[in-house]
Amino acid sequence: MWIYEKKLQFPVKIKTPNPKTASLIVSQLGGPDGELAASMRYLNQRYSMPYNEVVGILTDVGTEELAHLEMVAAILYQLTKNLDAEEIGKSTLAPYFVDHTTGIYPVAASGVPTDMKYIGVKGDVIADLNEDLAAEQKARVTYDNLIRLIDDPDVKEPLKYLREREIVHYQRFGDALRVTQDRLDSKNFYAYNPSFDKGCGGGVFKCQN
Repeated sequence: MWIYEKKLQFPVKIKTPNPKTASLIVSQLGGPDGELAASMRYLNQRYSMPYNEVVGILTDVGTEELAHLEMVAAILYQLTKNLDAEEIGKSTLAPYFVDHTTGIYPVAASGVPTDMKYIGVKGDVIADLNEDLAAEQKARVTYDNLIRLIDDPDVKEPLKYLREREIVHYQRFGDALRVTQDRLDSKNFYAYNPSFDKGCGGGVFKCQN
């Protein structure tokens, strides 16, 4: 259960709508490294995590990604508010407008809708946490690229905030990986886990002999 606070994590107050900017920002709503994919990745991974500390980190970060999703949606809404069809038709947002008008719909900047293939859940603590570390860095790079391309300070400031949170999340997943490594065999973090091979008598290598 969560308590929903009806305010954005960081204020979004855009004075000048811009359909071209909206067509770029949408990638952090529904792109491969966007906030929707991040929230679903972490909130689903936590069920198979064996350590309470790691479950807590995934729950915290996954929940915050939902708040970031809300921020990105607010940016998109304000960037497209009160635009007319002629303005949109002259911009790179036109293909999106054809399918969704100015509704908030999760797609990448390339126009590809959100796909569950973006969401890595392996059920292995080492694999999943390394997936998460990489995901945060990829999201950070996407924000870097958006900040490079966008001039409006009303848009850039929320993006800078979101970028910094990706760095914090990366650090927290680093903490989670250290917790995991402390609990595993310190000589071999990638030791085969025989727990799914019932009846084999001690691991895949013995089963194959």
